Amino acid sequence: MSSPQRGRVSSGLAGLDEILQGGFIDERTYSIRGGSGTGKTILGYHFLTAGVEADETGLYFAFEETAKDITRNAESLGFELSDVEIVDMSPSATEFMEDGNYTVFGPSEVEGDQMVSRIGDAVGEHDPDRVFIDPLTLLRHLTPDEFQFKRTVASLMSYLKERGITTLFTTQRTSAGTDEDLQYLADGSIRLERFESGRRLEVEKFRGSGFRSGKHGLRIDAGRGLSVFPSLVPGDHGQRFDYETLSSDIDRLDELLGGGIERGSITLISGPSGVGKSTTGAAFASAAAHRGERSAAYLFEESRDSFVHRSEAVGFDVRDRAENGDFEIHPVEPLAVSADEFAHRVRTAVEERDIQFVMLDGTAGYRLALQDPESELRGELHALCRYLRNMGVTVLLTDEVTSVTGPFQASDSHVSYLADNVVFLRYIEVDGEIRKAIGVLKKRFGSFESTLRSFRIDGEGVHVGGALSDLRGVLTGTPTRDTE
Repeated sequence: MSSPQRGRVSSGLAGLDEILQGGFIDERTYSIRGGSGTGKTILGYHFLTAGVEADETGLYFAFEETAKDITRNAESLGFELSDVEIVDMSPSATEFMEDGNYTVFGPSEVEGDQMVSRIGDAVGEHDPDRVFIDPLTLLRHLTPDEFQFKRTVASLMSYLKERGITTLFTTQRTSAGTDEDLQYLADGSIRLERFESGRRLEVEKFRGSGFRSGKHGLRIDAGRGLSVFPSLVPGDHGQRFDYETLSSDIDRLDELLGGGIERGSITLISGPSGVGKSTTGAAFASAAAHRGERSAAYLFEESRDSFVHRSEAVGFDVRDRAENGDFEIHPVEPLAVSADEFAHRVRTAVEERDIQFVMLDGTAGYRLALQDPESELRGELHALCRYLRNMGVTVLLTDEVTSVTGPFQASDSHVSYLADNVVFLRYIEVDGEIRKAIGVLKKRFGSFESTLRSFRIDGEGVHVGGALSDLRGVLTGTPTRDTE
């Protein structure tokens, strides 16, 4: 049995343990809530297998599935439950009345008290450290009334706690009732939710300890089970670094930026489609690699092959640098990954692989990874960028504006406030020819050149030309020549 001194026991999920500030508190009871298919049972698999790894005894009371089905389902997700005792309390498939009506349990198991007695007998026989009951709400149908149900469940929970057992039980609301009345019996409550765009986990209650509040990313994968991605709290992370100025390796672009961009700064490059935002970002990433820093580009709107091909076409040797690990290139399917999971990926790259320059190519694509994009884009992106800044990582964002010409705007996504530096690219029409212009709108850590310069990309790279001093109204997209 567990030590009488209460400590922490792992949930089997690193992300959930982080949210719970170390895991479940030993010898207490916890409710796992959620609708069908949200992952409640899988969380129980993690909990029990973590106990096996800690040389603890686990007991699984299964009310809905047979032991055979549980073992098979667990194996499909990568769990081995051979060292877990499964007490099969599910209804037998052969138990039908003569008139064809289905009876949930056999005649000797009609009363809830008898079911609880079976649980007590199994606990006494196996002396477990961990117990998982799935689902506890089924006992509601085996007791004559609500009073008896609550009394039976309260008695069961007290018994398990007195035995020094850490217990998880699942609950699920049905059309016949609610599970709210069971929450007072638990020392903690965790809710799992599923949406069209993803899954989330939230700790609703956790007696005796602090915990990370809010909703956190959740994922289910074959062969791995659940993954929990705690929401990012930038203030929990940071390290000392010097705000040195970093070159883009493009002399005239550095001139525009007052020498370059600072380490740990956030740079926004905005402009319409095809104007050269990603290629300019690749220039900064390539420069970082040249000075011996590891870079990572996260592509929300482009494939890896396309990015590599375009970059090499203008002279950036990204393929070789990607192969030796200096430049990571990660296409991101935003509809398949939540903002919390993406933040976890970036954090892993920074903390485990020493990434020092991060390019997020396409805030419009990043928006698709959010459950509520309109209200969450700035909040989620703000948290991620603040974290990267705290860690001394230099960040570059690209943001597409929809207007090709017309009134000037720095960003359609209203994220320019996040940036320390704002570089804009613009199509202009001069003498019946489409050209491009570049300028700097903002630089937080120093002076910058306020002129507008010509801009082009060819097979030899990115070129920033001279000031467009002979034109007026460049920001409208249809400038006129200065005749004075």
